[in-house]
Amino acid sequence: MVAIPEKNSPTRDAIYAAYEAQRGDGFRAHLGASIIGKACMRALWYDFHWTTPAQYAGRILRLFETGQREEERLVRNLRDTGATVLEVDPETGRQFSVEAYGGHFGGSLDAVAIGILEAPKTWHVVEFKTHGVKSFRDLCAKGVEASKPQHTAQMQVYMHLTDITRAIYIAVCKDTDALYVERIYADADAGQRLLTKARRVIYAPKPLSRISEDPAWFECRFCDHHDLCHGDALAARNCRSCLHAAPVEGGWHCARHDCGLSVADQRAACPDHLFISDLVTDEVPSC
Repeated sequence: MVAIPEKNSPTRDAIYAAYEAQRGDGFRAHLGASIIGKACMRALWYDFHWTTPAQYAGRILRLFETGQREEERLVRNLRDTGATVLEVDPETGRQFSVEAYGGHFGGSLDAVAIGILEAPKTWHVVEFKTHGVKSFRDLCAKGVEASKPQHTAQMQVYMHLTDITRAIYIAVCKDTDALYVERIYADADAGQRLLTKARRVIYAPKPLSRISEDPAWFECRFCDHHDLCHGDALAARNCRSCLHAAPVEGGWHCARHDCGLSVADQRAACPDHLFISDLVTDEVPSC
């Protein structure tokens, strides 16, 4: 029986809408090791100050979920080689995590492993990633450092903060199921540079320099903050975009009310909110 072709599908749209309803704002309490490799310092500052809520469509959110589910299979694949793979810390029962600067910078490791065939006696940070076919081909041709510097930075931070000297990067092509595996060594200088970069982002009182003044620059065109950085979009209203709030050891503090701010407080803001001046356009609208 031939299926009835449907250009529009209420069922499909409802599935996507369900993902979007659970999307949230996308704001993270800390500056993540997974993004510290971004080239644009201003974009990182915007990320940390919660200026631009997540706008991912349902299809993309479902794609993110697919990547997370793939990790379970990759753990099983790695164990099938004889490696011992730990997804959680046996002492805490929680995912391995690292942090710095009073919890304002950090991240969670996919796993750690020992018994990797190339170096069976050495513990490795394990990083799993999924790629589309074009991205995967570029990765295979160039290697992870040249093709995915942000992923390399993430692993260097994890190694630096755990004192593990090796990382293994396992990538899967979503189109073909082909695998790419590469091991990298810890680079103490690179790790320290990334931590210094994170510190600069965290404690900067105003937006840092953007990567380009040209809004058509390719890294700007695809940036989540493009309309705020190069256009006239407004920043999200929350404590992190307020001039009264600042990061302190272990959290955020409001100078206006002389109090600590929980993550819920930061999202809600208060009636005394005033945008950081650099987030407010100076242009006077024409009549």
